[in-house]
Amino acid sequence: MEELKEEEEEELVVVRNDDGDDKVRILVVDDSPLDRKVVDMLLKRSDGLFEVISADSGMKAMQVLGFNEEKSDFPSAKEQKIDIILTDYCMPEMTGYDLLKAVKEHDCPRSIPVVIMSSENDPQRIKRCLAVGAEDFFLKPLKVQDAQKLRQYARLTGPTPKTGTKRKLSVDMMSETESSARRPRLAGVAVA
Repeated sequence: MEELKEEEEEELVVVRNDDGDDKVRILVVDDSPLDRKVVDMLLKRSDGLFEVISADSGMKAMQVLGFNEEKSDFPSAKEQKIDIILTDYCMPEMTGYDLLKAVKEHDCPRSIPVVIMSSENDPQRIKRCLAVGAEDFFLKPLKVQDAQKLRQYARLTGPTPKTGTKRKLSVDMMSETESSARRPRLAGVAVA
């Protein structure tokens, strides 16, 4: 219980990894100290692949990410190299949904995946979060399988390609036989 009281007094916990960049850095945002502790323990027990950075509110998460215009005492997201954000949906002042929208609207060099978690299984809430760009929606309490999914979401992301980098061939450059011979086929799909 003393450990929990100490965490309640701490507004922001920043854990740094001096071993290198082999760990997935995850920003856990939850207003409940107990829920943050449970998520922290689960992630740290996942083969030591996660480095957890905790924030107790959406506003603190914005500071950690460097999205606030005001000067922050916290290291910026670039310094911490945050790979993924795991945020609670229901929080005072700034909900997890609001944080998700802010992250997706912010002009970042790379998109940071956001996963929402909630103790309420509300299909409309889930659909709304996924529509805005959440990678996934987890129900609390988190499970080992959820930690494995988080690792996958963080590893699948990389620098966002610049728009207009895809090479397009004009119709004149492609021969009729070449385009039809290389057209991908889907098994079990009929074209009418």
